[in-house]
Amino acid sequence: MASESPDETVVGIVLRLLPPITLLILAYHVLGRLEEYWRLRHFSGPATTGISWWWHSRAVLSGRSHEFYGHVTEKYGPIARVAPNHLITSDAEFWAKINAYSGKENPTLEPSIDTHVKELVDLVGKYAASQASNKPSKSMDLAKKIPYFTLDVISHVGLGESFGDLLADNDQMDYLKASEEGLKIGNTAFAMGFGWLRNAVIIGRAISPSEQDQTGFGKMMAEARKIVDARRLKSTEAKSDMLASFIRNGVSGDDLFQEAFEQIIAGSDTTAAAIRIIMLYIITHPRVYRKLQLEIDEAVKSGVAPESGVVSDAEARKLPYLGAIVREGMRVHPPVVNLFSRITPASGDVVTISGKEYHIPGGTLIGYSAWSMHRNNTSLYGPDAYIFRPERWLVEDADKLTKMTKTNDMVFGYGRWVCLGRNIALIEVHKAVFELFRHFDFALTDPTKPWETHNSLGLFEIRNMWVDVTSRE
Repeated sequence: MASESPDETVVGIVLRLLPPITLLILAYHVLGRLEEYWRLRHFSGPATTGISWWWHSRAVLSGRSHEFYGHVTEKYGPIARVAPNHLITSDAEFWAKINAYSGKENPTLEPSIDTHVKELVDLVGKYAASQASNKPSKSMDLAKKIPYFTLDVISHVGLGESFGDLLADNDQMDYLKASEEGLKIGNTAFAMGFGWLRNAVIIGRAISPSEQDQTGFGKMMAEARKIVDARRLKSTEAKSDMLASFIRNGVSGDDLFQEAFEQIIAGSDTTAAAIRIIMLYIITHPRVYRKLQLEIDEAVKSGVAPESGVVSDAEARKLPYLGAIVREGMRVHPPVVNLFSRITPASGDVVTISGKEYHIPGGTLIGYSAWSMHRNNTSLYGPDAYIFRPERWLVEDADKLTKMTKTNDMVFGYGRWVCLGRNIALIEVHKAVFELFRHFDFALTDPTKPWETHNSLGLFEIRNMWVDVTSRE
């Protein structure tokens, strides 16, 4: 009787072991899913969220994840499950408690902002029709022009040197194209669970922007690096820009570059979205439009605002209807809708949300639904919370106004940049809206297609916001 060859013996062993090994792997996977499901079983959410990321991936890939999150908290309550280890909340008090942050000094940067407000007005004036000079209007895409403004401001106040987009009427660093492409790639990777690739040593380095690139984020990084290196050599005694502030607070080396570059990314996109959102709601609500321009004209006539030059932040904040419009625009359509997820401590936590106590296991991700907390919040803003009505901010009930304001202040989210970034953004928004509607009238070129928007990673890509402009002479 012939003996079995060694190869046949190995093959036989492998074939015999394959089924039990496969079963063990499958059992490990199933048990892992069951463990994930079980640890957050007391939180409600869409049917598949306890065992898979499918629902969440579909929401992110849709470009309307903010609406998905809004529907979830409306249906399942102020804290709901959106993935196996991910919760979201619409409760403002709870969200404020888990997002405490330590602030940095906030330098006075208003003169730098004024420079670019003037440049924005001059640029819009080139496209505006004028009856006095019999000049026709040229349609203008605010989806591009407003980011030129916010990029120039944040590069100036962040790095001490402007990119010069407004003067060139061009995206000098190809930032808008790179940002749109980068956000789409990042959004898809996040939705499909490939976000970890960015941190992989070899792959992450290969797919990340490089300062050797001739366009996009890489080009911006190279230019920012040059500016940061040059700024290090100058005095930081005066509170002149964010870089000086960072250096005085002990930030150095590559951390200084990363901090400054993050200010540009965070500060330009969110502020540009806020200004365009507010302008669209003003343009499409004639009653609000007329009331705002009456307030602006009266402010100039009465001396509250200057006849020439740029309105100061303090002067703009004295105008109640302008302030109400800014808050209402960012409430009804938050400019940034990232989840801003946090991780609970290893020991877990017991929290109270809307009067009910919850135990959240350690290591759980918790994000927030901007749409639910702001736009859909009928308990705070009334049954008409879904509509744009600035007058809701002119109420005499001080307690209610305080609560509304505290909630609205969260609209820019929380993070390392918020202390500086939010304040600068609000200065930009108030000044830009005041000066643009002081000098010009705007009408949508095609009211049936006001703009195109797509939510990627919580930031809105806004395209084709075409308007016709007329000088107010």
